Amino acid sequence: MAFTAVGCGSKGSGGVGANSESVCASDVIYEGRTYIRLSDVEFTAGQKLGTATSPPCRDTDDQGAEVPEISENAYAVSGISPDLAIAIGSSPEQAEVFRVLRSDKRIPPEVQELIDGS
Repeated sequence: MAFTAVGCGSKGSGGVGANSESVCASDVIYEGRTYIRLSDVEFTAGQKLGTATSPPCRDTDDQGAEVPEISENAYAVSGISPDLAIAIGSSPEQAEVFRVLRSDKRIPPEVQELIDGS
């Protein structure tokens, strides 16, 4: 079962459920850093690092419909520091890769190499 990470976003942000009135984006928090999902990237998940969480989110205008915080396993990504990228999922085989979201919005060179190699 793949991990579905959620964070609050607005309609058209391209997150999960983009056809709904408002949607949740794919992001997780691990050791105080925010990571965002990468699509179509080949990687190897390594050892378990701990647990990552997705922040609670309200994906509709219904104030009582908040999606609770979700926790999932975090794994190392082979060849890249966990400060830059992690894999999230119930097992290394089912994990998806996430990259750190930096304040300058730039993709770290090591992560760009991973993307370019896919």
